[in-house]
Amino acid sequence: MRLHFIQHVPFEHPGHLLKWADKNAHSFSTTHIYNGDILPSLNDFDMLIIMGGPMGAYEENKYTWLKTEKQFIEAAIDAGKKVLGICLGSQVIANVLGTNVYPHTQKEIGWWPVKKIIVNKNHLLINQLPDEFITFHWHGDTFDLPAGAIHLFKSDACEHQGFLYSNHVAGLQFHPEVEDNLLHNMTEHDRAELVKASYVQTEEEVNKLLPSYIEQQHQYIISFMDEFVKL
Repeated sequence: MRLHFIQHVPFEHPGHLLKWADKNAHSFSTTHIYNGDILPSLNDFDMLIIMGGPMGAYEENKYTWLKTEKQFIEAAIDAGKKVLGICLGSQVIANVLGTNVYPHTQKEIGWWPVKKIIVNKNHLLINQLPDEFITFHWHGDTFDLPAGAIHLFKSDACEHQGFLYSNHVAGLQFHPEVEDNLLHNMTEHDRAELVKASYVQTEEEVNKLLPSYIEQQHQYIISFMDEFVKL
């Protein structure tokens, strides 16, 4: 497959998704949209993957490229492309699909569990994953579930952690693509957010827990991506 990534900031790159691409001999290209890069033709890719970032999906007045990005994502969805969003990417997709994105009542940062939605736990996309698993989070916003979407995951802090729409569009609020260097980059740029709270771990806690969960998380994202391609 030909993958195309939209990257919103230099320090939130595709992480382990590139290793999955390499393992499956998928080619990839990237639009660094914050640099004013031109988005590709819809004919130039098979799957669009929208990465994370510290901005809000609703901040079009501050980030003027957001409107163009949303129009592009909508066109990709309408063209039947596979479309996946991670964190901010999932929020932007949710917004494109007609639902609200807004600041959550609390931030969720660190290694926290997500749980499958029981009624959908055997869906082909996620039936190979555990009913509950630890993954990495870094978000302060949330979204309402788009109309017609299948609710996949939730956490204690945030009800909408993942969804599937029309079998070719998916959103994950958490960060299963995180690798050591990606986490380091995120911490370097947003360290001020790592203030201990109900669902926010300190930098020390985040780094201490990383070896316990990082490899397992990589297995999960590879499995998820393999099944997403098959749908």
